Order: sequence, then structure tokens, then C-alpha cells
Amino acid sequence: MDEPTEYIDFMAKYKDWISIKKLGIRDYTKPEDIVYHLAGIRNTLDGRMFKILGIDTAKLDAAADNATNGMRKGYSSLSTAINNLASSEAKKAIEDSCAANNGLKPFAETYLLQKVVTNLGYDTSINQTQMSKVFPDLKPPKAPGMGRKKKE
Repeated sequence: MDEPTEYIDFMAKYKDWISIKKLGIRDYTKPEDIVYHLAGIRNTLDGRMFKILGIDTAKLDAAADNATNGMRKGYSSLSTAINNLASSEAKKAIEDSCAANNGLKPFAETYLLQKVVTNLGYDTSINQTQMSKVFPDLKPPKAPGMGRKKKE
């Protein structure tokens, strides 16, 4: 088998979190395969950065769910949901999520806004789910433990 000419290697180990994502790029590797791989790395990082800072993302997830409750995808819903972020409940969730360090509020606000946008079916960047819809050959990785049982 031919050796890859280029690589994308991502490895991280921080406390109990370990992530290893590797892609060997060969002459026949398609650009969408590379972007799909990079989107997976980005997704891994997005999920961890806020938690590593000590932001309680569960509180922000609940506030985002409340801000988007019962709304369907649409720009008018998006503007309503963003306006809901000015509520005292959303502000309290931001405060509570970074109670240990109030300097983290801008990051908590960023997380909350991203979560609201995602809850309404939009994304601010390329993700693997979108890539799979545009390029059917790309399959999202299965969650651990979700594989089929082998027949004996």
C-alpha cells in the first residue's frame, strides 16, 4: 500500500481526556475527506475548551434549551431566541456557569450563543453531519458501544 505523502495528526491528553485523530493524505484523498476530518477535530475541541476553562456548560445548555423551546428552524425564530438571551434567566445562567471566575463571562456568552444557534438547526461552521448530507460517501463515526452485535 502506498504511504501517505501528508498527514493530519491531532493528539491531546489532558487529565482524563484523550483524543487521537489521524488522517494520512494520499494522492487520491479527496478535499471533502480532509475537511470532514478537520470538522471532527473542531467538534472535539469545541466540546472541551469551555469545560477546561471551568465553565459549567450544563447550565448554559439548559438556558439555551429554554431560549429555543418550541421554536422551529428559521431566521425569525433565531432572532427571537437571541433576544431571549437578554432575559434575566439567561444572564443568571451565564453568571452561574462561571461563578468561580467572572472573567470567563465572555466565553460563557459565546457558548450560549453557539448552543442557541445549534438548537435551531444552524451551525456557524462546517460540521460532519452537514458534510455527510452533501457527500453521502462520508459517514459519521458511530458512537462507542453502538455497533451491531456479532452473530455467532
